[in-house]
Amino acid sequence: MLLPVSALRRLHVLDWLAGGVLVCGLLCLATGLLPAAPAGEAMVRIAPLLAFLGTVIVLAELTSRAGVFDVVAAWVARAGRGSYPVLFVLCVVFASVTTITLNLDTTAVLLTPVMLALAGRVGIAAVPLAMTTVWLANTASLLLPVSNLTNLLAADRVALSPMGLAARMWAPQLASVAVTMICLWLFYWRRGARGADAYVPPAPHRPADRVLFRVCALACAGFLLAILIDAVPLWTASGAAAVVAVGAFAVRERAVLRLSLVPWRLLVLVPGLFLVVETVDVNGLHEVLASAVGPDGGLLGMLRAGAVGGGLSNVLNNLPVYLAGESAVPVDNHDQLLALLIGTNVGPVVTPWASLATLLWFERCHAQGVRVSLRRFTVTGLVLALAAVPAAVVALAVSG
Repeated sequence: MLLPVSALRRLHVLDWLAGGVLVCGLLCLATGLLPAAPAGEAMVRIAPLLAFLGTVIVLAELTSRAGVFDVVAAWVARAGRGSYPVLFVLCVVFASVTTITLNLDTTAVLLTPVMLALAGRVGIAAVPLAMTTVWLANTASLLLPVSNLTNLLAADRVALSPMGLAARMWAPQLASVAVTMICLWLFYWRRGARGADAYVPPAPHRPADRVLFRVCALACAGFLLAILIDAVPLWTASGAAAVVAVGAFAVRERAVLRLSLVPWRLLVLVPGLFLVVETVDVNGLHEVLASAVGPDGGLLGMLRAGAVGGGLSNVLNNLPVYLAGESAVPVDNHDQLLALLIGTNVGPVVTPWASLATLLWFERCHAQGVRVSLRRFTVTGLVLALAAVPAAVVALAVSG
């Protein structure tokens, strides 16, 4: 009896949140609030998403353990040559590319500690680096299906391949990142906010095991190539790359391979969210959202969809809001659906619970001893959301 009790005591508050959401969803199903048919459809739909999510996080975790991210972070700091403006641009590119090519949760979970460790090694203020990570984890997650779970759902709804989604979302992605850069510089990176004129570049990072470093780097490169050419389903590409990384660690450093590498919290939370959202949707949310979003597929309708998605995401959470909003958008209004996607991806930067990535980011910052004022986080995030969401929606309309 002592073992289960001690295990429960070690659970993080986010573990309790994930378990509670799943229990709530199962209770809805058991009590009849959620009919079995829509529940089954939801589970079938998310099965590939869960497979992708589980394997890509394992891949990213092992890639981090192999030192790939540390090597890139040290290179970024050295490439900046002590100049904060240059370092700022490089950090934006680093965080954006990580989010776009791996996913926003990887940026929050793995890039955050790398950035904070980098700050400690070279004397860079930690908060600007931390905010760069969390904001771009959200606002840079528009381009590829792999970047965000909501993108996978949207791409499936409008029948877009990875390259097809990229061709449609490149302009909104550029707009949202550009607005994010402006807000980051004004609020966190300018001289008066960061508190220093220059920094001392660090020494190059040397991976402890060069074989693991090379294998994991190649596994990530192969994964990215597979999703870009759309040769296999996303979960197959991430699964194959994860198997390569796991195999390398099994030979070189077996002790690293633990069950804790698997993102159990996410794998519990996502099905629970789907069940809860399906319950709310079949009990009246659809009508409310349909009225709020409206049937207009033009620019005004797109702006309304983006505003509803961003606003409700900060009240609830972006994943369930997208799921509910998707069914409220008329089937033929593809641009309006993509505008809703912009709202639910770019908008969740105001409240800590607006996206799972932000929750994970807060946890990592707390573990590293970095404190970000909640008031400052909320106020600056509100400015970013109010500027970035309409900018990206307009870019979508113009580029279309």
